[in-house]
Amino acid sequence: MAALDLTPRAPVPPFSYEDAVKKVRMAEDAWNTRDPAKVAQAYTPDTRWRNRSEFLNGRDEVEAFLTRKWAAETGYRLIKEIWAHSENRIAVRFCYEWHDETGQWFRAHGNENWEFSETGHMAVRHASINDVPIAETDRKFHWPQGVRPSDHPGLSELGL
Repeated sequence: MAALDLTPRAPVPPFSYEDAVKKVRMAEDAWNTRDPAKVAQAYTPDTRWRNRSEFLNGRDEVEAFLTRKWAAETGYRLIKEIWAHSENRIAVRFCYEWHDETGQWFRAHGNENWEFSETGHMAVRHASINDVPIAETDRKFHWPQGVRPSDHPGLSELGL
């Protein structure tokens, strides 16, 4: 069960472009840790999600979802990129690579729409994602498991 933490998570709305870019990278870095309890702290206690065809409500459901996700998606590596932002909303596009228990690699392509509370926690997340099978030789995300190095190319630089 995720602990209740409402300490402001800078940057907080209203977002400048630089704030929004920072928020996107912070989310990417957190997700690349694959630590469900840590990641869940970025969301409001009553956060609402749509992830593909799943609808989640609250941090506890988010943490349980992420635990299942990362148990199945081995070798997970993610890159997020800002698409647009407003005062308290950010739109991102992303790709992540992972493989299943048989060793089949996939590249997931997706878009997310985020809405933030005044404390900088994500209150709403809508994610649309498509998985594309790829050969291991077609992988583009080769850094060691964990946070993407600052010198690794982003999505645009990789042509994704």
